[in-house]
Amino acid sequence: MEEILASIRRIISEDEPAAEAAPAEAPVSEPMAAEAMPREAEEVLELTDPLPEPEPVETHGDLEVHEAEPEPEPEVEPEPMPEPVMAAAAYDDEPLVSDPTADQTATSFGHLARSIAMPKGGRTLEDVVGELLRPLLKAWLDENLPTIVQAKVEEEVERIARRRVS
Repeated sequence: MEEILASIRRIISEDEPAAEAAPAEAPVSEPMAAEAMPREAEEVLELTDPLPEPEPVETHGDLEVHEAEPEPEPEVEPEPMPEPVMAAAAYDDEPLVSDPTADQTATSFGHLARSIAMPKGGRTLEDVVGELLRPLLKAWLDENLPTIVQAKVEEEVERIARRRVS
């Protein structure tokens, strides 16, 4: 590596006298003017300078995790508009429905509440659901269980018969 760098330096130093030996009468173009500048003014890249250390990056498997930039401060929200105040109507004291209609509606809601109310006596919701599902489960088993059992018995008999033959 050192030999290569020395070779490059030697070639550069050989080119410098050739640039100085150029005739002064020849017009100098822009690129030539940059080459004719003294070496002190140019930035020299030294290949032996160490590279700056990279910032440590946290990794999780193949993913690199970078610190998140701080979130910008939230914008100040304008104060909400006050709700408009409605003037009280003169008929607010008068009910919307008559007394007999209100009584009949309350009676209907009472019947509905009693019909769907949970049973008393310390029973849980699981007890009620089990009680409701038992007839459905019984009907399904009555319809499907014989077929399922018959198919499984036939599979087992066939498996045993194959084992004895082989």
